[in-house]
Amino acid sequence: MTIIRQPILGQDTWISTVDEKGTSLLLEPTPEFLKKNEVKEKNKGYTFLFRYLKPYKKYIVQLLIGMFITSLISLTFPFLTQVLIDIGVTDKNLSILYLILLSQLFLFTGNTIIEIIRSWLLLHINARVTLNIISDFLIKLLKLPIKYFDTKAIGDISQRISDHHRIENFLTNSTLSTLFSIINIVIFSLVLSFYNIKILFVFIVFSILAITWIFLFQKKRKQLDYKRFARNKENQDKLFEMITGMQEIKLYGSETSKRWEWEQLQVKYFKLNIKSLALEQYQQSGFIFFSHLKNIIISYIAATEAIKGNMTIGVLLSISYIIGQTNSPLEQLVSFIKSAQDAHLSMDRLQEIHNKTDEENNKTNKFQQQITNILHQDIKLQDLSFQYEGPNSPFVLKDINLTIPKGKITAIVGTSGSGKTTLLKLLLNFYQPVKGNILIGNDNLQSLSPKFWRKQCGIVMQEGFIFYDTITKNIALDGKELDYNAMENAIRITNLQEFINELPLGYTTKIGSSGVILSGGQKQRILIARSVYKNPNYLFFDEATSNLDANNERQIMDNLNDFFKGKTVLIIAHRLSTVKNADQIIVLEKGKIVEVGNHEKLVRIKGKYFELVKNQLELGN
Repeated sequence: MTIIRQPILGQDTWISTVDEKGTSLLLEPTPEFLKKNEVKEKNKGYTFLFRYLKPYKKYIVQLLIGMFITSLISLTFPFLTQVLIDIGVTDKNLSILYLILLSQLFLFTGNTIIEIIRSWLLLHINARVTLNIISDFLIKLLKLPIKYFDTKAIGDISQRISDHHRIENFLTNSTLSTLFSIINIVIFSLVLSFYNIKILFVFIVFSILAITWIFLFQKKRKQLDYKRFARNKENQDKLFEMITGMQEIKLYGSETSKRWEWEQLQVKYFKLNIKSLALEQYQQSGFIFFSHLKNIIISYIAATEAIKGNMTIGVLLSISYIIGQTNSPLEQLVSFIKSAQDAHLSMDRLQEIHNKTDEENNKTNKFQQQITNILHQDIKLQDLSFQYEGPNSPFVLKDINLTIPKGKITAIVGTSGSGKTTLLKLLLNFYQPVKGNILIGNDNLQSLSPKFWRKQCGIVMQEGFIFYDTITKNIALDGKELDYNAMENAIRITNLQEFINELPLGYTTKIGSSGVILSGGQKQRILIARSVYKNPNYLFFDEATSNLDANNERQIMDNLNDFFKGKTVLIIAHRLSTVKNADQIIVLEKGKIVEVGNHEKLVRIKGKYFELVKNQLELGN
């Protein structure tokens, strides 16, 4: 039997066998790991959340005042009930009867008005807090390095966004409502002490027992919550995968198998929900038992005292009213305890994001101080090596020494998996080299602001993304005022005018996932236009024309060659037509540079580059 024990998830049995022998593996955090977590622990706790309420202190004070007034109004009802029975009814005094009924009507109306105002204030705070929490989360996400997103699925991130709603509910509805409930419990407890100490004692003891019962299940609820998070993440990932991969599903007739995979996840989720429901029922049943037992004992004591003549009928009804009014606040307090734990669990998951180091962390922003020096600089790679994170991960790049001269075109070619795209991502500061340096002029790339460096670059990646927006906004991504001359130039260079003219709304036609469907070539032309519109000093193209037809590619490359003049250009491509005019061609093989030269030189020496050319154009002779 294979047993997995985790601090958060508890114990899981994975495999059952008949073997009586096995291997035990113990994994423990190192002292360094614990030291790092000390800093993170300082940011944990509810103080992180309550800072979102600070800007609304004025509204919160108004809410508290309203709650206090409402509680005082509620406090009068038991006494009014007592007077109504003991004087109005017993003495048959109609004047007192009318006065008390009118007083109750007046107090009830005032209470209703305060509740309406309180609801509007809560709505206002709720909306603002929700916006701020999610906005801060998205701001943090946008500051994280790209490698974080390489290891996180869409479902994981979307589930963490969903966690914000539990936190927001805790901060606004649960917290403030519970304050109101606590005030009511305290006030009614004081009234009970005025009527009968024994009844107050029973009320306090059984209320504590009911709340303690809820706390007994908190650890199990935590384990189930983490498992539910994981199942929800898997479910969202699977749905996203099915929708985005619908073409492949239909091509290979895998509709049934993919649906079964999804249904198997639903079965696991259903079993988890059954466990959660059972736990919830245990909690609720125990709470109800203690609450009802408390009410029965209090009713017995009060009725006995009334029979003995130690308590009037008015006081008896008043106590019954108080017990009825405290049941709801106690339930609210229990709901708050559950909400607080849910919020704490959600907060832990969000803190995993907020505790990550920003991409711009400790950057010197030298470029902004020396902007005139970076516009035309050589890019130098010195003894560069890189491997992706992971145990026994092989080196993707090894001992790369290379100069990309300013104002020239450098092309990188090689077979698939040789490290071309990885090298480009290192140049864009998406990843940091394991060994060696990348210099922009005399400045180390690691000491510079990634954001500012990328602003100086025009980039077309293999997996470039088209947003669901207009063509204009997809090309001009910087959000600044549109430069019509730059837009016209970008459209001309990429030969997009004819395509745009055919669209129903021209430049304002929405494209992307929910808009006009683009061919691979149209998509690449828009991505190229995006980098041309930017008019940067450094250009990086990764298979930027691989989906273009021969005529479009030739025309666009001719236009780009004029645009490239005076700019530092790096092109990654397989097509000879794309790289043959480069000033320098780098041949990569298995993460190492094997050849450097221009097209004529590399063809003449008949090495690796010649083999690539021969395989493409059959130039063996």
